Amino acid sequence: MVDQNKAFGWAANDESGVLSPFHFSRRENGENDVTVKILFCGVCHSDLHTIKNHWGFSRYPIIPGHEIVGIATKVGKNVTKFKEGDRVGVGVIIGSCQSCESCNQDLENYCPKVVFTYNSRSSDGTRNQGGYSDVIVVDHRFVLSIPDGLPSDSGAPLLCAGITVYSPMKYYGMTKESGKRLGVNGLGGLGHIAVKIGKAFGLRVTVISRSSEKERVAIDRLGADSFLVTTDSQKMKEAVGTMDFIIDTVSAEHALLPLFSLLKVNGKLVALGLPEKPLDLPIFPLVLGRKMVGGSQIGGMKETQEMLEFCAKHKIVSDIELIKMSDINSAMDRLAKSDVRYRFVIDVANSLLPESSAEILTEQVDHGVSITSRF
Repeated sequence: MVDQNKAFGWAANDESGVLSPFHFSRRENGENDVTVKILFCGVCHSDLHTIKNHWGFSRYPIIPGHEIVGIATKVGKNVTKFKEGDRVGVGVIIGSCQSCESCNQDLENYCPKVVFTYNSRSSDGTRNQGGYSDVIVVDHRFVLSIPDGLPSDSGAPLLCAGITVYSPMKYYGMTKESGKRLGVNGLGGLGHIAVKIGKAFGLRVTVISRSSEKERVAIDRLGADSFLVTTDSQKMKEAVGTMDFIIDTVSAEHALLPLFSLLKVNGKLVALGLPEKPLDLPIFPLVLGRKMVGGSQIGGMKETQEMLEFCAKHKIVSDIELIKMSDINSAMDRLAKSDVRYRFVIDVANSLLPESSAEILTEQVDHGVSITSRF
């Protein structure tokens, strides 16, 4: 049995998605590991999907959170990149096989054996728990350096949202020529970062939204060049064939045909949102306009570090609402209603406090890991 350290977080125990205080164990820091005291953790929309089992593969109990910034408190003897006291980050993945074609191309995120930060299993079979907790132990190859000048709180969401929009901009050729026109569909946690990064790459950015209420924020605060309301049929008609690229961040069910109509010949639509149900894919506009639809999932470790350096250089951070751990359930309710501008971040270090008066139930789970949960 692997030596363990006590840890504490908030977990969902069933499909209600309600999070509650939860005691569990982390493995001891190994020779290749970094132990991180968690300071802040962003709240991603995928956290909400996972705790409520919207995608059908959740395994409870689940401590979510994969936008983690903290301080390295222990480093293994084989670790040379980090030292105790360093400010570090942990994102969506914490392991891969390190030998497949994807890993050899620095695309660990596409490894068939990728290990996710939570709702996943490590190579030894133990269940991983995420960043809504006080500490995490991670293989040093999946730990990131937080650049000087990048805030810990508003920088945390970049570890998922930032790389999720940065990687496809690079891969699909959006950064090769400044002045190209990018449409960003949806102005939420992903969309508002896409606007900022797109502008830093020299793109002319149009925010696409169902609501005109976000126009002033999109242009005056985030720096978008223009705003397009999809319910305005005249404006949509005028915008036909004007965009080189569209990044679709919407995770709710929506029609793709209106978006395809906005693309120029050879235009590219990149889907980043993950709806609960499949979307209809119209083939005619793709064939007749030689248009492309693609997808992208976060990025590899090398590219994620590159993204952090890019954002630090261009002073790009997430617009956040800082919350206490005890506010997480109301925050999830608001997130489900898109009632956040634009990312919740949990102040873990200052608000995650075990409750000594809690009623505790102890149970044995897979591989002998002792977990206790408050009910």
